[in-house]
Amino acid sequence: MTDPTISAVIAVFAGFVLAGLLAVPYVAASYRRRGELGFWRVLLVFGFLIYAMSLWTYTLLPIPETTASWCAEHASSHLQLRPFQFVADIRREQTGAGLRAFLRNPAVQQAVFNVALFVPLGMFVRHLFRRGFLATVAIGFAVSLFIECTQLTGVWFLFECPYRLADVDDLLMNTLGAAVGFGLAPLLRLLPGNEPSAPAGTPRPVTARRRLLGMAVDVVSVVLLGTTVGIVTTLLAGEPDTVVTALIATLLPAVLLLFVIPVAGNGASFGQRVVLLRPAGPDGGKPAPWRMIVRFLAGSGGYFTLLTLASAVNGGFEPLANLLFFVSGILAIRPLGHQGLSGLVAGVRVVDARAPDDSDEPPATVDVHGGAGQEGIGRRQ
Repeated sequence: MTDPTISAVIAVFAGFVLAGLLAVPYVAASYRRRGELGFWRVLLVFGFLIYAMSLWTYTLLPIPETTASWCAEHASSHLQLRPFQFVADIRREQTGAGLRAFLRNPAVQQAVFNVALFVPLGMFVRHLFRRGFLATVAIGFAVSLFIECTQLTGVWFLFECPYRLADVDDLLMNTLGAAVGFGLAPLLRLLPGNEPSAPAGTPRPVTARRRLLGMAVDVVSVVLLGTTVGIVTTLLAGEPDTVVTALIATLLPAVLLLFVIPVAGNGASFGQRVVLLRPAGPDGGKPAPWRMIVRFLAGSGGYFTLLTLASAVNGGFEPLANLLFFVSGILAIRPLGHQGLSGLVAGVRVVDARAPDDSDEPPATVDVHGGAGQEGIGRRQ
């Protein structure tokens, strides 16, 4: 594997995979620390994941065929411990005069690349993780040292011999790059949404985006939990029949995340808890048990129940499940308050979890498009 394009593709793919695995924890942490998600900040965090995967692929790829003959041939070219050896390399490889010839020098390009490679790390560490100069430089040094040790040990002895050069100059240039990145980090403040619009504990509007995000977290969480339970059950007890598989991999996770957790808590499903939403009955408090049952059956719980029936009896329930899924999404976007189908059927509103439970305040106006109206903090209409 020698094509740099392949390394870039792998880094992007791995970044998407890592983003998928960390999406729910990140959304939950963002709402609790910042009070909101923020589109541009999400893109910035995703960029950090892609960058982290790029460092990983740069460390490992390209991978040659580390045969015994290859290892013997390259046995003396795995470690360079002389600081500033790159200066002598620049002099040795300089082939002409002038700035253009200097910039074309491979040793110059390598040194510049090693600095530039860690500039984003310094920017991300300062901007996203709020670290000072010394901490940023120390993190850059530690990450570079880990990379050099990985190269020196042949990816921690997974290969017969090292296949990349561990160079002390790389360590110095990478650390310098992190320091430069620290200085450039204020440029990231030009992106909108860096500072939360209000303190984290302040209720936010209940927008269509937020409702759909909570619903998406519910669906993804049920699927992931069901897949995990199904795999564990198969490993422990063998392949179960179709009905048992449908029950333990679809209906059981749905009941746990979409009904048991709401009944035991403030009425919110797992996804709603992640985005700090909760259902409210006519009095503004936790809905009555019968309303929660109706809400479960008319919403995501009904969707997964129909999928379970479709898997168990093949009775044409899948089209009904898809129809319920579609209607629920549309009604979470368009109606006043973004109640969704389940909220409309059960007589339940969706409010910000940080809003008071009482409903003694006078009615407030509603911003249907999810603006800064009072509807977002959960007052009665």
